[in-house]
Amino acid sequence: MIDAHLSRLELALRRFKQQTAAVEDWGRRLATILESGGRLLACGNGGSAAQAQHLTAELVGRFQHERRPFSAFPLHADTSALTAILNDYGTDELFARQVWAHGRPGDVLICLSTSGSSRNVIAAAKIAAELGIETWALTGPGPNTLAGVCDEAVTVDAPFTATVQEVHLAVVHMLCTVVDEVVRERSLRRAGA
Repeated sequence: MIDAHLSRLELALRRFKQQTAAVEDWGRRLATILESGGRLLACGNGGSAAQAQHLTAELVGRFQHERRPFSAFPLHADTSALTAILNDYGTDELFARQVWAHGRPGDVLICLSTSGSSRNVIAAAKIAAELGIETWALTGPGPNTLAGVCDEAVTVDAPFTATVQEVHLAVVHMLCTVVDEVVRERSLRRAGA
C-alpha cells in the first residue's frame, strides 16, 4: 500500500514538471503584487483550506529568508464571519462575500480545489473577476469548472485526492520559495544601488 502511494505521488510529480514554469511565473508576479501593497486571498474546502492557510501563514510569517510580512488571508479562518455567512446566505456564498468585502483590484485570489468543482470556490472566483481581482486556480485534473472561470490555472493530473493535495503542498512551497528569492534579490539590488 505504501509503495503504491509513493508510486502515485512520483508519477504525479513527474507529470507536474511541465507546469513548474507557470508556478515560477505566479511566484514572481505574487512577489510584485505583495511588495506593491496588494494582498493574497486564498480559499478552499477541507484539505484545500489547510493548504490555503499554509500558504498565507508562510507569507505573513516567513518561509526561508527574513523579510517583511505580506498581507495574506485564508478566507475560511474567520469563524464568526463564516457562520454568519452560512446562516444568512448559504454555503455557495461562503467565500464570495468575503472576496467582495476584502478584495481590491491589484490583489490576487488563489482558489484551491482538488475536484475543480467546489461551488463556493467557483463563486469566489466569479466575484473576484467582477471586482478586477486576478484569479488563479490550483486544482486536480483539468479541464474543470474552476480552472475555466479563473484567469489562470495549474492542474495536477492525479486520480486520488491525497496525491493532488500532496502536489498542492509542493506548489505552495514552490510559490513561497520564488517569492522569497525575488524579494531577496530585489532587496540586495536596492541595497547595492
